[in-house]
Amino acid sequence: MSDLTADAVATEQLGAGNPAAPGGGRTVTAAVPPSLGTRLAAGVTATGEPDLIDTVAPLTGERLASLPQSTPADVEVAFQLARRAQAAWAALPVRRRAAVLLRFHDLLLKRQDEVLDLIQAETGKARLHAFEEVLAVAMAARHYGRAAHSYLRDKRRGGALPVLTHAVEARRPKGVIGHISPWNYPLELSVGDALPAFVAGNAVVNKPDTQTALTALWARELLVEAGLPADLWQVVIGDGPVIGPAVVEHADYVSFTGSTRTGRDVAQRAAARLVGASLELGGKNAMLVLSDADLDAAAAGAVRACFSSAGQLCISIERLLVHRSVADAFLERFAARTRALRLGGGLAYGADMGSLVSVRQLETTTRHVEEAVKAGATVVAGGRARPDLGPFFFEPTILDGVTPEMAVCAEETFGPVVSVYRFDTEDEAVAAANSTPYGLNSSVWTRDLRRGRSVAARLHTGTVNVNEAYAAAYGSVGSPMGGMGDSGLGRRHGAEGILRFTEAQTIATQRLMPIAPSFGLDDRQFAAVMTGGLRALKALRFK
Repeated sequence: MSDLTADAVATEQLGAGNPAAPGGGRTVTAAVPPSLGTRLAAGVTATGEPDLIDTVAPLTGERLASLPQSTPADVEVAFQLARRAQAAWAALPVRRRAAVLLRFHDLLLKRQDEVLDLIQAETGKARLHAFEEVLAVAMAARHYGRAAHSYLRDKRRGGALPVLTHAVEARRPKGVIGHISPWNYPLELSVGDALPAFVAGNAVVNKPDTQTALTALWARELLVEAGLPADLWQVVIGDGPVIGPAVVEHADYVSFTGSTRTGRDVAQRAAARLVGASLELGGKNAMLVLSDADLDAAAAGAVRACFSSAGQLCISIERLLVHRSVADAFLERFAARTRALRLGGGLAYGADMGSLVSVRQLETTTRHVEEAVKAGATVVAGGRARPDLGPFFFEPTILDGVTPEMAVCAEETFGPVVSVYRFDTEDEAVAAANSTPYGLNSSVWTRDLRRGRSVAARLHTGTVNVNEAYAAAYGSVGSPMGGMGDSGLGRRHGAEGILRFTEAQTIATQRLMPIAPSFGLDDRQFAAVMTGGLRALKALRFK
């Protein structure tokens, strides 16, 4: 039993099959045990006698933990400590750095129950959805632990003059990465994004969302246990508009996940300093159910797509586009599965969906549903807050008859709400899916895989899943993941996910003769020789 659940109490099962029934097991207590909170809080860079800030347990609405707040001066100290540690770390061979990730992989899987409890306590999500974070981080640790050397090794490139010019592309670490991570996936979006930065030879100053900082601090503690130098990962906590700009001000590169509005500000601040940035921002993701789809499979997939983590997932689906010929049959299946979902907050597997994280998320979700219903939309399933289960619970909700003027049609809800729209032709479906300025994720369901890939190629999103909700693309960690349009810049995962944390350096060595007039040639003769040489290289198919 972890520290967090040592004082946990039992929760009552309301009844099998009841859509409001919580998962069995232990409920989170109102506060994190002092021993755990004190231990983890020691990882925050906050000097002197810092002010304390309380976080709220989504499952109870009561105080969860009290954490020290960093100041802009503390951020500067964090970067100083990280820079000193980074030089020695970068000097290690890549395989030595990668070995830390592989040890972390094993420790994470062994001690996953500890962090699953923390994730649930801080976010209110169901345990299965918390486990998705463990999966994602373990896969990233394994991938970069095994593949970092091939991504980062020196690569021979074609020289200016064949044989005479030897050119090598090398990769050098950026230095110290400013990493700003959100509350919704506190393990995956803190350490998951930091792992490639570390193995590339960088240090990281991480500003997690205060609400879920304990999870990030736990991950830091585990990574240090795996062999990461403690000063290499600095954690600062505080008000976003105060601490966030301070992180960007000192960073050699910025990694940000959050809202599009804040992402634009981060991009502007980074650009003013001429440092790079990767931004994963909002989405209004669509799922297309084509006329030949397996409707039972599509309905089950839609439940995962729309209601995982109570819809608080950047790549979750908020728009269902269904071919008119199968819309009624699909909606019947989808609604039945949605009504059968079990809501709950026990610290054990069993609940199908947990709570929203805060009153702010509850207010946005409630407003979108109530305004849509008032304007003529129909609630097919759900549609209500559930204060009987916890302060921020909201039922998984399906809306039909949503029209463009309704906020829920175009604005990101980031809650367990999905709208259903019908289409007649494939072109119409593609146009509707692409009608948003966002472009993060999409899903296509069809029995014809060739057709599915053809439709996928027409969608303006960074990832597309055929016959899956989101896990297939996101879990393919050797391939890039990120957004188009207002959904952001840059990519995580794959080569792009690690090379973004490096500077490319070309080292070219010239042999025997210069690339200039020589051997008695005058300028005109040199130009004539080079012209002939260029024609010959093209004829010989040199790149």
